[in-house]
Amino acid sequence: MKKLLLSSIIVIIGITFIGRLSYLQIFSFSPDQVLEDPAIKRVYDYPERGYIYDRNDKLLVGNDPAYDVMVIPREVKELDTLEFCSLLGIDKAKFVKELRKARIYSPRLPSVFVPQLSKEDYAKLQEKMRHYKGFYIQKRSLRYYATNSAANVLGYISEVNEGDLAKNPYYIQGELTGRTGVEKQYEDILRGRKGVQYIQKDRYNRDIGKYKNGILDTLPEQGLEINITIDKILQEYGERLMHGKRGGIVAIEPATGEILSMISGPTYDPSLLVGRERSKNYSKLHYDSIAKPLFDRSILAEGSPGSPFKTLNALVALQEGVIDPSTTIQCYHGFYVGRKKRGCHCGGGMRNMNSGIYKSCNAYFAGVFRKIYDKFETTDEAMDVWEKHIKSFGLGQYLGYDLPTGRKGRIPSKEYYDTWYGDNRWSSSYIISNSIGQGEVAVTPIQLANMTAAIANRGHYYTPHILKKVDGKDINIPDFVEPKHTTIDKKHFEPIIQGMADVYHKGTAQWLQIPGIEVAGKTGTVENYTKIDSVRVQLTDHSVFVAFAPVENPKIAISVYIENGYYGSRYAGHIASLMIEKYLKGEITRTDLEKRMLERTLEYEYAKPLRGTEFKINEYDWSQHAKPLTELDSE
Repeated sequence: MKKLLLSSIIVIIGITFIGRLSYLQIFSFSPDQVLEDPAIKRVYDYPERGYIYDRNDKLLVGNDPAYDVMVIPREVKELDTLEFCSLLGIDKAKFVKELRKARIYSPRLPSVFVPQLSKEDYAKLQEKMRHYKGFYIQKRSLRYYATNSAANVLGYISEVNEGDLAKNPYYIQGELTGRTGVEKQYEDILRGRKGVQYIQKDRYNRDIGKYKNGILDTLPEQGLEINITIDKILQEYGERLMHGKRGGIVAIEPATGEILSMISGPTYDPSLLVGRERSKNYSKLHYDSIAKPLFDRSILAEGSPGSPFKTLNALVALQEGVIDPSTTIQCYHGFYVGRKKRGCHCGGGMRNMNSGIYKSCNAYFAGVFRKIYDKFETTDEAMDVWEKHIKSFGLGQYLGYDLPTGRKGRIPSKEYYDTWYGDNRWSSSYIISNSIGQGEVAVTPIQLANMTAAIANRGHYYTPHILKKVDGKDINIPDFVEPKHTTIDKKHFEPIIQGMADVYHKGTAQWLQIPGIEVAGKTGTVENYTKIDSVRVQLTDHSVFVAFAPVENPKIAISVYIENGYYGSRYAGHIASLMIEKYLKGEITRTDLEKRMLERTLEYEYAKPLRGTEFKINEYDWSQHAKPLTELDSE
């Protein structure tokens, strides 16, 4: 009986152990457990990153093969360091630094030792790798650019840092991730999914084959291709026009909110941030504190909107019923705020809404602004109403576009002015500069373009966005397809649009007309001040222009903001008109305008602050850079 009981206990214990081991191996096994086994090595197989195309299926970003030298620190044996460094193109100090860095990360996990070998370097190295224990070559792909434009839109990829590793367990040290632009915004779509192989080692640390015959291995999944809304030809053309100029250009399709072009000047060739020279090139771009090529002016630069903002004040006044299109206001070559006269370049005389817009009369819009505030019993009430209307055009807030950076600009509130002047201690005359877009209002070029699209649509806009298709399929993101309505009734837009059309017919942009295309636009000239040696110095005005075309059924709305660009029609107006013609007709008939913009730069203007307060315009040799003003240059 005792023997039977003892045998039964032994059998039960044996069955229990066998069952538990089977469960652990078959049912509860996870790949994470493999990582804890020092006899198993994990090797990754990286997929190709998804390709990026423009709206017309033209390739923007593809891939080129590249090779990383990997290291597993604890497996490194004695080697000819000098020979190895020579093959890698590094010095001994770099060798020691990278090996130490890899050991700190993990002695038994692979780290990138030297990234992104060229095909030539790879060919020289691969046949000798057997001599360098602990090192191996891993193939991956690097970005290849089929365009030298759109650097800030596309963004770049770079090695993950400690912050990335802490936030996302998917990555390991040495991997690449989207850092800016589309590459960052759609990283999860573009990166794909890496494959993995588990290699069994023997007690001598030699590879003996796939662990469990490869049952746990996975294949890489290539990243999905995407189409973005940018028009490659328009983007490249706009960047050519911006050569030697600073500022931002944004073009939007009003009917969809799709961004047709988004240009920041100066810019850079995106291929500079690929390969082993990437770090050196990035440092040069990053530390260029004057031109700031990495600063995306199209969505980050906040400036006064200038005269294009007058159209919004007119719409607010129409909506509030304080004027109608026939209301007239006298211009005395300017207008008075107390005893101080503010200038106006329209020529003076009686102005109604139409002539106020196409002649860009400051006095008319100052009068309109006062009428808005005079309607209400208190300034606070008037400010609330005005702010609500203006913000309904997407100003003073993040637009919700699918780009990973941006600024919201500024639409001042009553609280803003109470901070400056005190509660109930200010009136419309204190903030009259807002009537002409020169006050405390600040906008980005993309906000100006969106505002123009809202006018083109007669009272609504769609969230500007950059993604068009994923894996060949149209996206359907609710926020991108649902219209956002302004607080202005549709009926009030026609007189404003007629005035903007007359800007081209007989106003400040009459010399910029495009044959066969009806364009509605608005020029702007923004005062420009800076401090040099603690002295406030006025520099050349910024040139601003907004437009849409055709007037009926508009296909493009655009804003152009050129720093130190003189009058609105001189640089910004030229560029906007050329961009519109290029997009709608595919060719340029106004070659006179094109020649000016391709040949002229503003480098002499940007040099002024660098010369200090001693700089005098009359002492500068203008003949090398500028031609005399003509009718084409005046606002």
